Amino acid sequence: MSGQPDPWAARTGLTAILIAVPELTEFTDRWRSVSFSSARPTAALTELVPPHVTVLVPWLQDPSPEDVQRLQDAVVDIEPFDLCFKTAGQFPNGTTWLRPEPFDQVHDLVATVLAAFPECPPYGGQYPDPHPHLTISSSDRGGPGLVAEAQAALEAEEVPAVRLDDLTIWREGDDGIWQLTGSVPLGGDPAL
Repeated sequence: MSGQPDPWAARTGLTAILIAVPELTEFTDRWRSVSFSSARPTAALTELVPPHVTVLVPWLQDPSPEDVQRLQDAVVDIEPFDLCFKTAGQFPNGTTWLRPEPFDQVHDLVATVLAAFPECPPYGGQYPDPHPHLTISSSDRGGPGLVAEAQAALEAEEVPAVRLDDLTIWREGDDGIWQLTGSVPLGGDPAL
């Protein structure tokens, strides 16, 4: 990830498809509560959106029921699976993250969604093949020491595994805070 500002990040009213992992809030808030988004520098990450792995942002400006159905159709053959985070890392711009595992399965899920929405390049086309991750600190305070601290915490603490059984749909408000607007089950089970 480059240090260039994201041209789409200054827009409001964005939508996103995320793997929400609120179960990791207690673990990640120690970093996310003191890290600030370059797009919203007055609000900590914890104030903007819960811990998550981005699948696609920006998504469609105003997704229709047909768009949501297209998303559901894309993931109908992907069965739910357990997700864990055991490794910390960092992009060249200083953003520190946790790696979702099984990484290849998460990467394939992201690729499946991207293929279903070719008109929505991930990160506005800035990162055409995104590296799935859970941001714990944006570039404002990242560094090798933070990666080492996060890795030590991962090894010392019991970090909960998460059952990934749906993708969540979010919309950013004018205040920069993201709101959950819907979800689509993996495996096509509408009872989830």
